[in-house]
Amino acid sequence: MNGERINGGGRPMVEIDRLEKNFGSQLAVNDVSLSVTEGEFVTLLGPSGCGKTTTLRCVAGLERPDGGEIRIGGDIVAAPARGIYLAPEERNIGMVFQSYAVWPHMTVFDNVSYGLRVRRASDAAIKERTMRALELVGLGPLADRYATQLSGGQRQRVALARAIVYEPRVVLFDEPLSNLDAKLREQMRVELVRLQKEVGITSIYVTHDQSEALVMSDRVVVMDKGVIQQIGDPQTIYARPANTFVANFIGVANLMPGVLLGRNGAFCDMEITLGEGRAPLRVQAIGGDGAVSGQAMTLSLRPEDIALHLEAPSGAPIGNIFEGEVIDTIYLGNMLECRVKVGRHEVGIQVDHYEQLEPRQKVYLSFQPDHGLCLTQ
Repeated sequence: MNGERINGGGRPMVEIDRLEKNFGSQLAVNDVSLSVTEGEFVTLLGPSGCGKTTTLRCVAGLERPDGGEIRIGGDIVAAPARGIYLAPEERNIGMVFQSYAVWPHMTVFDNVSYGLRVRRASDAAIKERTMRALELVGLGPLADRYATQLSGGQRQRVALARAIVYEPRVVLFDEPLSNLDAKLREQMRVELVRLQKEVGITSIYVTHDQSEALVMSDRVVVMDKGVIQQIGDPQTIYARPANTFVANFIGVANLMPGVLLGRNGAFCDMEITLGEGRAPLRVQAIGGDGAVSGQAMTLSLRPEDIALHLEAPSGAPIGNIFEGEVIDTIYLGNMLECRVKVGRHEVGIQVDHYEQLEPRQKVYLSFQPDHGLCLTQ
């Protein structure tokens, strides 16, 4: 995946080519390539320390890369091998930080208009563009208030208006919603997507929150240990993860190691060891592109794709039926989360909230072959 530039179609606005960044002996970003097209919303997603924030800071000019090139709007802004490095203020970008960075001694209007004043815009342009940005984020009536009089959500809107007021080529978001409570965070997700589509802002968004990434993004870039693991639209990332890391990080996945026995058209035939005294399971699932017989594989199953039966079902592929024993259930209102012991494996499933299941109860699980995924990593 790394070293290959992948974009969403259209005119590239941000191009990252084989980016590298070291902190001492630690390689924080390793050969990362990505193209973000004009008007696209792309999220860098991954756990802490995966390199997503360092990548964003290199694009912003807050970190100097050690290798590769970065272009914004076709202009080279960083190319260490060629001695090119543009400071952040020369890149025509906007940034929204986790900490808001809103100045408490200024009014909302002055906070938002600051970037225009630095750029020596006329008084008329400052007033017109600042009020337009404030109206876009729903803060027009609060222009004369001081930041200390605002809620957390309102201060985040000020930071957003300040980032877009001078019409930058791209806006970079560094976990901007992480300081908000759950309900407000959900509201702001909707607001950000609305604004991004309405204004057509090219956006790169960093988060460790998978739900934010899936809800907000045109494409998601999943990173781990400084390396891109997968790039794709949210549905593809969730339904067809490229490897076990992506499957386990995006949503919840049951991962059951096994061995590839062969292929049957589009499907893999796979054997899963259940442990001492249990015959191995033979299952059929999609995926496994390029794998060969005898190769170690992992079966990935989403909890919502597994059906629960109180008696042995008929009609499912013979190997795609598991006999198991209920470990426990957790009531979540609209559903039950249930853990079932299948040999040496614990399988998590989701069932209707009215199901009455008891620990140690014998049950059967089944899944359709196109709902299971064979992964080679």
